[in-house]
Amino acid sequence: MEKKDFEVIIIGGSFAGLSAAMALGRAIRNVLIIDAGKPCNRQTPHSHNFLTQDGATPAEISAIAKSQVLAYPTVQFENDIVIDVSGTNNNFIVKTVEGKVHTTRKILFSTGVKDILPEIPGFSESWGISVIHCPYCHGYEYKGQNTGILTNDVMAIDFVKLIGNWTQKLTLFTNGKAVFDRKIFDKISIPGFQIVEKEVAELIHESGYLKEIVFKDGSAQEIDALYARVPFVQHTDIPVKLGCELNEIGHIKVDEFGKTGISGIYAAGDNTSRLRSVSSAVAAGSVAGAFLNHDMISE
Repeated sequence: MEKKDFEVIIIGGSFAGLSAAMALGRAIRNVLIIDAGKPCNRQTPHSHNFLTQDGATPAEISAIAKSQVLAYPTVQFENDIVIDVSGTNNNFIVKTVEGKVHTTRKILFSTGVKDILPEIPGFSESWGISVIHCPYCHGYEYKGQNTGILTNDVMAIDFVKLIGNWTQKLTLFTNGKAVFDRKIFDKISIPGFQIVEKEVAELIHESGYLKEIVFKDGSAQEIDALYARVPFVQHTDIPVKLGCELNEIGHIKVDEFGKTGISGIYAAGDNTSRLRSVSSAVAAGSVAGAFLNHDMISE
């Protein structure tokens, strides 16, 4: 088995991980990024709200970032999957699927989260394209169009008010009988707003772009975009096994600098925050990388 020593191993090489690696590379730290190559936004056709890269694909942004990060000679990248991390601060051991064993002083988890998508035909194929989660990421592209919100939650009214900023052609689909009091929507001042309590059978789409939402009673409704807040799990349970805590939502608990409750272990990106965007992941990674360096200087 191959064995190498690093100052920091970054597990997960998407935007947060690459950003942290750049900060560490510029601090002349010996860094290894290990990444499986399957980011959660791989279906998303365009990324927005990120200065200088608005409208580029996530893959394009990531490719540029990777080339710039790897220009720093102390940073390395491996396409692999981490299966185990053991040890303590300044003496961690990282094992991978490919049988490699690395030692490192510090660990940064930038592993993201895994969305649990409903088993509705057409949903997963459209996820990140026209079935979307964030109006700040995608709302402008669907402004004024036939838009749905798929949820059956007492907090639905807040989501309806939010999406109403981008379109007035808005329908709340509860996928079955509503569990909330419909009267809370009586004061919603969105012309034509409606609540549909029919069970959803299928989403009709072309290459991920929605055309219709079909119900189990055989009826259908035209639709261009569908917002959905789906549950998620951490991509890996290794941080929890190491003693890192999750909050009530399921994110890894970190302080403002990305520190977990376990000495020597940091986390950054979607696995720590509900702010799931390229810009927020880059910002979190940059902060975590800088403070990892501060930690090592202090020691």
